[in-house]
Amino acid sequence: MTAVTPLTTGRRPPPRGTRARRGRVGWIFVGPFMAVFALVFLAPVAYSLYLSFFRDQLVGGTSFVGLENFQRAFEDEKFWEAVGRVALFLAVQVPVMLGLALLVALALDSGRLYGKSFFRISVFLPYAVPAVVATLMWGFIYGTRFGLVANINDSLGVSLPDPLSPSLVLASIGNIVTWEFIGYNMLIFYSALRVVPKSLYEAAEIDGAGQWRIIAAVKIPAIRGALVIATIFSVIGSFQLFNEPSILQSLAPNAITTYFTPNLYTFTLSFSGRQQNYAATVSLVMGLVTMIIAYAVQLRGMRKEA
Repeated sequence: MTAVTPLTTGRRPPPRGTRARRGRVGWIFVGPFMAVFALVFLAPVAYSLYLSFFRDQLVGGTSFVGLENFQRAFEDEKFWEAVGRVALFLAVQVPVMLGLALLVALALDSGRLYGKSFFRISVFLPYAVPAVVATLMWGFIYGTRFGLVANINDSLGVSLPDPLSPSLVLASIGNIVTWEFIGYNMLIFYSALRVVPKSLYEAAEIDGAGQWRIIAAVKIPAIRGALVIATIFSVIGSFQLFNEPSILQSLAPNAITTYFTPNLYTFTLSFSGRQQNYAATVSLVMGLVTMIIAYAVQLRGMRKEA
């Protein structure tokens, strides 16, 4: 029997000094990001956590209360009503928005759309409009005394429902957000479709698959990663809803309360109610809820992808 010796490449590991030098070079590149990340993310979270353990009282000043603020948050009906409202907003608005964005992306990718470049820019253009400007514009359109709805009522002699009424204001906000972000999500889906190998389409056509079958069996599974990412971004954005209700509040004060969304409730507590400690607690709880739901969406998407 002959002994089998392992093959060697003849390459020796770099000296310890070389490895240390490479490590220092790596930290030079990563260091600026880590510094900014610690400054704009870790430090505010740590400070909010610090504030959540205290309470500012008229008599006695600031006192340590432990977990009482968290207990108050879990028992706060206004906070959980706001969470339920944005959860309903998420359950309805996000599927509609992502569904429309996916349809537009598929239409652009099909190659059968006339004026594809102009159509792509037109759909994406609302995303370039600042949220404040978009909300003010739509607030004017919704106006029943001075806006488009009022003009339609006067011209046709009809009485359209008030889009800013308590029963419709959430749907009206959803319409604004959908108008703003269809183009953004369309770009994510369209970019993912452009890198799908054309050989998959050709193989499906050889097997006799039609266009709808190719969409269902090839295109959508191929961009599942992009769908998961867009869904996670949309979930986070829904729980962060603030600009639209805050701006429309002056137009619909009876419909949009100070606790309409968690972020609006936190803003009111901090700047109007001067309850910075409790506002920090609400922010932490809301961040935890958002993180859990976003992580659950990610796990479900990864499980389907696997």
